[in-house]
Amino acid sequence: MNKRLEFRGGWGTAFIPVVIFLFFCILYFIVFKAFEMYALAMGAFVALMVGSVLVKKGNYDRFWDSVYDGVKEAVPITILLFVIGMFSALIKATNISAGFVWLADSLGVDGGLFTAFTFLAVCVISTATGSSIGTMFTCFPIFYPAGVLLGCDPAILAGAIVSASIFGDNLAPISDTTIISAGTQEYTKKQGFADIGGCVATRLKYSLVAGVISFVLFWIFGGGGTTGAGAAEILEKNMNPTTLVMLVPVAVMLIVAIKTRNIYKAITVGILLGTITGLAFNLLTFDNVISVKDGAPAGFLTGGISSMMATVTLVISVYGIMGVLNGAGVLEKVTNGILNSKMGQTVRGAEFAMMLGISFTTLIFGGVTSASMTTFGKVQNEIGKRVGLHPYRRANLLDGFANAIVLVIPFLSVFVFLGALLSDGYDFIKPLTLTQVSSGMIYCMMLFLVLLFSIITGWGRQFEGTDGKPVSNPQEYTNKSTVM
Repeated sequence: MNKRLEFRGGWGTAFIPVVIFLFFCILYFIVFKAFEMYALAMGAFVALMVGSVLVKKGNYDRFWDSVYDGVKEAVPITILLFVIGMFSALIKATNISAGFVWLADSLGVDGGLFTAFTFLAVCVISTATGSSIGTMFTCFPIFYPAGVLLGCDPAILAGAIVSASIFGDNLAPISDTTIISAGTQEYTKKQGFADIGGCVATRLKYSLVAGVISFVLFWIFGGGGTTGAGAAEILEKNMNPTTLVMLVPVAVMLIVAIKTRNIYKAITVGILLGTITGLAFNLLTFDNVISVKDGAPAGFLTGGISSMMATVTLVISVYGIMGVLNGAGVLEKVTNGILNSKMGQTVRGAEFAMMLGISFTTLIFGGVTSASMTTFGKVQNEIGKRVGLHPYRRANLLDGFANAIVLVIPFLSVFVFLGALLSDGYDFIKPLTLTQVSSGMIYCMMLFLVLLFSIITGWGRQFEGTDGKPVSNPQEYTNKSTVM
């Protein structure tokens, strides 16, 4: 049996690398306003180097062995991230947002209806690309100025774009958070982690209910702005109905992912069909697929790999920190502490503990959901396994609450900062404050309420059966009988 990793000053010292990592999160995202994942990865590796000198004599090699053990668990996630990066880059290259702009102009929508339409369009785009921040940078310059000129409330419109970008981050099978949430939740009755298709299929109801309510509220409250000249010109520059054909490979990819529960098969089909479709409708050239420009690789295939390097590096570094905490027995202590508390005595209480845990972790990580879910996912996995919750349920609560109301907090959310940043730069629009952007993020608020309702009522709660399949009756597995 391997000996525990021991630190000078006791097991609490193992948290110092976490504290150092959080310092870099705050420094780059809040102070410097530099939203780069590789900067956070640097912070994590610096934290590991500092942590290595805090171990007791004879533990130095064991420290790095613990880091390696943690990183090994990140391998499936990193492979998936690279694969989905190519599909995401493909969809971005075809500029699908231009098709939605054409559709909005054709339907003659404005005011509150344009805000609601923008929310719906950006939800589709973010689900297709699996990138919340990438979607925000793509959609803000197109939908935001045009919407303001069409009479939308600027704060509500900005909130619609931000929260719709988060919608896809929460739901898309090719999202890094979907992959991380599934890849951190293990089965107890069989080997392996939660499959992504199953997670997406079971969380769809939460996202759709929250999304429908949000659509209506955006329609009601999204108008009231002043209609201005110039909207038609902005819309005309960004219109191309042909790009809507790319919804076909996106839909096929989603269907294959949910039906087969095999994300690799889904992405392969999506990339092949998407490439053929893009070339056939002149949305892509062969140079857009793979080429060399000025001696450097170009095209969406290499671009997709490159776009994921920073996120992959961050995941590897955070998993390394988690390996240290696991080697020191800290994760076990935290898990036992939660399960031995009053909350841990019932399944509902355990789910409340999960809600509070991932929300707090996301809060202190400045809204960097990939890092917060990688960090707390290990704890959530152990809590959920001990009360018999199915990996799908654990993954859905982890991802859902990480992308819910905690991202609305004005001064501690990277998404609010980005929303305010992207609202600037237009002569005819006054830049929004952080509180204005956060007030418009209706979907995040609704998702929190839907998931809270799910915990209180047990709606969607599933347990792991003897063969690993989800069952609704907790008596179908050997565990506690206390479920309420």
